Amino acid sequence: MALACDYLVMGGGIAGLTFALEAARDADVIVVTKAQLEDSATAHAQGGIAAVLDPGDSFERHVSDTLEAGRGLSHTDVVDMVVRDGPQRIADLIALGATFSRVTADGDSALDLTKEGGHTARRVVHAGDVTGREVQRALAQAARQHPRIRILENHMAIDLIDRAKFGGARSIAGAYALEQTTGSVHTIVARATVLATGGAGKVYLYTTNPDVATGDGVAMAYRAGAEIANMEFFQFHPTCLYHPHAKSFLISEALRGEGGVLRRKDGSAFMAKHHAQADLAPRDVVARAIDFELKRTGEDCVWLDMSARPASYLRERFPTIHAECLKFGIDMTQQPIPVVPAAHYMCGGVVVDAEGRTSVAGLWAIGETTCTGLHGANRLASNSLLEGLVYGRRAALALRAEPQRKLANELPDWDAGEAAPSDEAVVVAHNWDELRRFMWNYVGIVRSDKRLTRAARRIALLKEEIRDYYWKHLVTADLLELRNLADLAELIVACAQFRKESRGLHYNIDHPALDDAGYQGDTLIWRGSEARLRRIS
Repeated sequence: MALACDYLVMGGGIAGLTFALEAARDADVIVVTKAQLEDSATAHAQGGIAAVLDPGDSFERHVSDTLEAGRGLSHTDVVDMVVRDGPQRIADLIALGATFSRVTADGDSALDLTKEGGHTARRVVHAGDVTGREVQRALAQAARQHPRIRILENHMAIDLIDRAKFGGARSIAGAYALEQTTGSVHTIVARATVLATGGAGKVYLYTTNPDVATGDGVAMAYRAGAEIANMEFFQFHPTCLYHPHAKSFLISEALRGEGGVLRRKDGSAFMAKHHAQADLAPRDVVARAIDFELKRTGEDCVWLDMSARPASYLRERFPTIHAECLKFGIDMTQQPIPVVPAAHYMCGGVVVDAEGRTSVAGLWAIGETTCTGLHGANRLASNSLLEGLVYGRRAALALRAEPQRKLANELPDWDAGEAAPSDEAVVVAHNWDELRRFMWNYVGIVRSDKRLTRAARRIALLKEEIRDYYWKHLVTADLLELRNLADLAELIVACAQFRKESRGLHYNIDHPALDDAGYQGDTLIWRGSEARLRRIS
């Protein structure tokens, strides 16, 4: 028997839970998460949320900084809307119970605003160096206590349900979801389906993302025919802890905002040679600069020096980072931190309007899963959590104002056909590893036409193997994630091959120049189409 609700939300991070809490004021909501609710990418965010709260700051400056980081591809109207909505969204989180760092221990004192790369003012609201964890805690606690929100943990969406496949007009009626603890597949029917599945850092070998970040929402939307854009713009965080036993631990950009200096092994600083803002340059510049220095010197990492700040300040301001580094024998108050870039944030995604509508009826998307026009060719630090807050609420308000769509009747349950349990799980593991390695080597921080062609060929072969395996065996979470990552890889490469220039996060050594005349617009692609340019008006 199918589960039914007004709104089905895939993903339980900041965007999905913000939507769910607003929508549940007058509707029934089901939230599906692959792991526990607290295991989202949001919970891993260290830096903070950008918002204009200082009297010396202004909306205009925040807009300008965002547009500068976006390298000519951010949509000005979207940037202005999101920035102006920021202060109220922070107030909402505080009212919900989120506790942010303040100038003094007094809960009524001013928020302690910090500064990050690309920002020209202190406007980043934070909770020490575990902002995402605190935001996730507050949202998850509220969602768990809400009588109209049902949370299905350890469930993974398989695919969206399109009415057109069952004789109706084309629109999304819900989704099939795998209950990972039992292997059962549930049919979930909804008036509207909202994708909030986060990013896809696991498409690369090295990433700051949690294991759940496998691009599921974009892959499902693509297979359903939705428009996708700007997948070539994948942000690599410049500073991930470099240690053989440290798994993808992020060293927050806030450290550079508080005086951190990147140095070579010999102790010499190098960022001033790459950008006028030196260590406070936008992330794309810093990541490429580190990549350049590592390739030039042959070293394994560069070093982030925090000696400009007192040890007591570092322990108080960055307690989690300090403690984590100590686990690996690194005392950031006494020695520099070894760092390397790692895949961090997907700036492209499912194309949505200002309320989160996709190009397919009944399907909405919010958060990192989307391409809203806010980030352009490079995300400004701490604008991501802000985007999730703003679009989560806007989507809920827009759906409330729309005529209620009827629930689909008599949708068939999941049909496994003659699929059998797999006795060759090694095939999935091998293909997963191969995909992530060639994506890192060929479609990473620096690209070339030849590397992209090689990647495209390998993806085509992998997808053929995955397709054959998928239809012969019962679905598992690992198989579903591999299938989704292969679709993501195909989209990233196709968009990267189309853009014959270097802009923001996309740097191609065969096309090193910026080409506004030819490519100042979004790279648009959908199933069965070639990538094409959509000019930004």
